Amino acid sequence: MAKKNEEYALKDPVTGSVVTMDYASSDERSARDELLNSFRDSPIPDHSVLANLGLHLTSKTFSRLLFMNEFYKMGLDVMGQVFDFGTRWGHNMAIFTACRGMYEPFNRHRKIVGFDTFGGFPTVITAEDGQSEMMDVGNISVTEDYKPYLEKHLERLEKDNALPHLKKFELMQGDASETIKTYFADNPHALVSHAFFDFDLYKPTRDCLEAVWERAPKGAVFGFDEINDEDSPGETQALMEIVGISSIKLQKFPWVSRVSYFVKD
Repeated sequence: MAKKNEEYALKDPVTGSVVTMDYASSDERSARDELLNSFRDSPIPDHSVLANLGLHLTSKTFSRLLFMNEFYKMGLDVMGQVFDFGTRWGHNMAIFTACRGMYEPFNRHRKIVGFDTFGGFPTVITAEDGQSEMMDVGNISVTEDYKPYLEKHLERLEKDNALPHLKKFELMQGDASETIKTYFADNPHALVSHAFFDFDLYKPTRDCLEAVWERAPKGAVFGFDEINDEDSPGETQALMEIVGISSIKLQKFPWVSRVSYFVKD
């Protein structure tokens, strides 16, 4: 069967693997390329670069930041840890670290835990995952040896906040259907205040959602990147099977179209 939406699959020029599904027009892509060149050619001196990263924010990127900020705030009064399923480059991990540093800098119990293969989609692509061009083993990967870089980067971010001597994050590499079991076996005390899902795939989403559900108290916040998405139907299927759509109020914010959330009640 032919793959769907092939024309929107953005591929790595070297490996040929799909790195993302991009529905932007050619003009929008050209504008992004120009913004990237502007970022690389910035005349801003080193001592002022980090303080001026907002100069390079697009509305799409900013909307994502706003969502993650609100997502984090909704679970502030809930006991538990933050789980990031499908960490990839670590964007969410960095945002959650900043949110913790702003809203509850001395909460050493609000650990942030990321799950990813750091090697793209695993060997199991199920029928529930659909026929998008994106759905193939090894797609949506990261660069070689990226996990050590991300680990060190998150350590540096923690040093810029309170309690820098305490490590308050963890990266779990491998098939999340298995590593989630390992994490809870090693951390039987762990509860879930926030869980954000961005696996794109049915099986790890289903398995991890099932694993965290019993550890999530009322008020815990669940977020999803691909619900109601033709390219990743498995995420919707997993939510329907484990939680049930009619039993929750699945919401979105007006400034971001694809990301949704609900609060457990």
